[in-house]
Amino acid sequence: MTVRPASVDDLPAIADIYAHYVATSVATFELDVPDRDEWQRRHAAIAAARLPFVVTERDGAVAGYAYCAPWKARPAYRATVEDSVYVAPSAVGTGCGAELLPALLDMSRAVGVRQVIAVIADSGDEASVRLHRRFGFRDAGRLERVGYKHDRWIDTVLMQWSA
Repeated sequence: MTVRPASVDDLPAIADIYAHYVATSVATFELDVPDRDEWQRRHAAIAAARLPFVVTERDGAVAGYAYCAPWKARPAYRATVEDSVYVAPSAVGTGCGAELLPALLDMSRAVGVRQVIAVIADSGDEASVRLHRRFGFRDAGRLERVGYKHDRWIDTVLMQWSA
């Protein structure tokens, strides 16, 4: 088990993991699978913002990834970020999320992040909520029926972690 910074070489595996969730779930409200150029842009933007983007491996292959992105563009929000954590379908239940999230929080704190916001689709699967609570996130609210995907309206649960 290894958590390390994501590299450009990891982007195809990251893209594959994310494509699964775009196509089959409401874990993301994205409707179209981002192409490799878009993943390169996202990776570069996160690096330019000096925010963490990490992967974890199983048997030498990327099994999950996590990153922080700016919460809002306005400068007053510069110490607040939103996290994203995704695990390959084949690695669900193997502890990837529990490796990724604390590493992400430690790295975020090290670069001056004060608040991390989790926006979690309320799909009925509580795994992401449990993971975030396990590492100190607290409930911050609910937005009702804010996403429409797979022919249904979905709420989001907002959670917050403070450095």
